Amino acid sequence: MDYIPVNTPLIGDLEKEKLIECIESGWISSEGPQVSEFENNFSKLVNRTYGIAVSSGTAALDIAVAALSIGAGDEVILPTFSIISCSAAIVRAGAKPVLVDSRLDDWNMDVEAIESKISKKTKAIMVVHTYGLPVNINPIIELSKKYGIFIIEDAAEMHGQFYFNEPCGSFGDISTFSFYPNKHITTGEGGMIVCNNKSISDRCKSLRNLCFQKEQRFVHKELGWNYRITSLQASLGLAQITRLESNVQRKREIGMRYYQNLRKNKNLILQMTETKYSQNIYWVFGMILNENFDKDAKHVMVELNKLNIGTRPFFWPIHLQPVFMNKGWFKGERYSNSEIMAKRGFYVPSGLTLSNDQIDYVCEKISTILG
Repeated sequence: MDYIPVNTPLIGDLEKEKLIECIESGWISSEGPQVSEFENNFSKLVNRTYGIAVSSGTAALDIAVAALSIGAGDEVILPTFSIISCSAAIVRAGAKPVLVDSRLDDWNMDVEAIESKISKKTKAIMVVHTYGLPVNINPIIELSKKYGIFIIEDAAEMHGQFYFNEPCGSFGDISTFSFYPNKHITTGEGGMIVCNNKSISDRCKSLRNLCFQKEQRFVHKELGWNYRITSLQASLGLAQITRLESNVQRKREIGMRYYQNLRKNKNLILQMTETKYSQNIYWVFGMILNENFDKDAKHVMVELNKLNIGTRPFFWPIHLQPVFMNKGWFKGERYSNSEIMAKRGFYVPSGLTLSNDQIDYVCEKISTILG
């Protein structure tokens, strides 16, 4: 079997047509009409009034935190089991990340642990939907109203996912997406901020564009970023939006084929296939090695690589990140589920171009290694 990468994006004729149209129009920077069209189409997709396209999902988080005026002295609650971009946006703003553990069944933040972490300094809760299932967000919305705090919804992995028939990305005061190549909609690199508040939208647009002033462009009242997206990327995104429904369907087929092949293996913990509010979208297909199995994720990943199977480890918890530990942060804090997931979790090839034969091959080799 040839090498099977973790992901290969699905790019077809429509994407090529859109890119050629963009090139021939001459509008290849962020100034082209394709950007606003992409923003409008995507925001409608997630039932939002405004969309602000940016250069990455990380850029979207940076701007989201800044747009809500989160800064020194503020606290933001988020799961320790999340990509570094989430906590980095908080830290760069001068605020403090306050962590909660995640659950071993849906791999999302433990909603019941949030309220005890709320203080007078809490400015926001950052909800991070993880790998395939959304966070149970209704209780968080209730906490937001009760304590008067913002919700930042990181829906980077949730294109096409729903929570009780409402699209993920429609719940936060401000919500963010990523269009990295392994997402259900990709622009190569790129991201999107969505919201319903015009003043927040206007502020996000200013922050992504160096805070240029309409009255005098090169006079700046505050510092922003060059986090603009190009018309070329937006053109790719416009084509990708039309694929979303079929992409989600195929992702679920891939996930369920893996699940049916591996669900009886007692050395594995698999993410739930569904909850009362959502069906797993299987952005990636991950697994956690049971603690009774005597090898960790690194060992199994090395063995799979020898068999031409690409893998990637799970997120490393924020409280164990050297960049923060070296500052003396999170001393004495333990989050047992997140630590198990990080040390014993990994995911296997699950890109949209994956064939059923490749899936079966991966499952066969996993079963051989795990017994």
